[in-house]
Amino acid sequence: MSAPFKSRLSEILKKHQADLLKEWTAEQARSISKQGLIPAAELREQSAEFLKRLTAALAQDPAGDTDGVAFDSVREQLTAVSRSRTLQGFSPSETAKFVFSLKKPLFAQVGKDLGNASAEVAQETIAIGDVIDALGLFTGEAYLAAREEVILRQGQDLLELSTPVVKLWDGVLALPLIGTLDSARTQVVMESLLQKIVETGADVAIIDITGVPTVDTLVAQHLLKTVTAARLMGAECIISGIRPQIAQTIVHLGVDLGDITTKSSLADAFKIAIKRAGLTVVKAAVKASDKE
Repeated sequence: MSAPFKSRLSEILKKHQADLLKEWTAEQARSISKQGLIPAAELREQSAEFLKRLTAALAQDPAGDTDGVAFDSVREQLTAVSRSRTLQGFSPSETAKFVFSLKKPLFAQVGKDLGNASAEVAQETIAIGDVIDALGLFTGEAYLAAREEVILRQGQDLLELSTPVVKLWDGVLALPLIGTLDSARTQVVMESLLQKIVETGADVAIIDITGVPTVDTLVAQHLLKTVTAARLMGAECIISGIRPQIAQTIVHLGVDLGDITTKSSLADAFKIAIKRAGLTVVKAAVKASDKE
């Protein structure tokens, strides 16, 4: 009965690390289309660190269980590499090539080391393929997770940019809304408005819905929640931009806006806000020189 096969991959990596690093970085340079995005020194540093961690992991776990504790450090680096290349604009396949491009140099080195031992070469090649394939797939998954995180963050940033809170006057804020108002956006709207109320100590906030295409029961409920939250912070809200169609819709739906002040335009709402702030707007006297 023959002894079970024991991979020499860790030994090969340790013995020929310098040569493998040279061949691997050259292979990556040929396979990566966005070479200019990664400086040669950075690519070499990433590759050298990966070979170091992979060698240590295989020394601890020769069976090459890439999901095991021994490969924690390897997976950690691959996650970091995937994240950075996501931000640099690489595709999933280009990112995965960081790992897959190591196969060719490894296969060539195994052939040199084992020579004519064809059976052992075949077994070693399979072992290498299993490890590299598993790590390459992990890299692809890490890339997709990082890209999803970037997309979510960008979506959040867009929501925040689409809900600016403007200071119109001392104690008077305006929140112009444009587009559909759903649950996620309502949360951002509410947080932005409340934060601004805290920062400015505003007494009045105008929520302008001129740019909201339709108002249904759900949108009305979102508006009521925002108004209630602002009141708890000590600020009264005025809703402006109530067009005839929206007014009819609100009546038809039976939505009760309670004692919330509503106005057809932002200008009318601002006049009310000025009065509530105890201010009076008067037309400046025209100088004789200005008439000429």
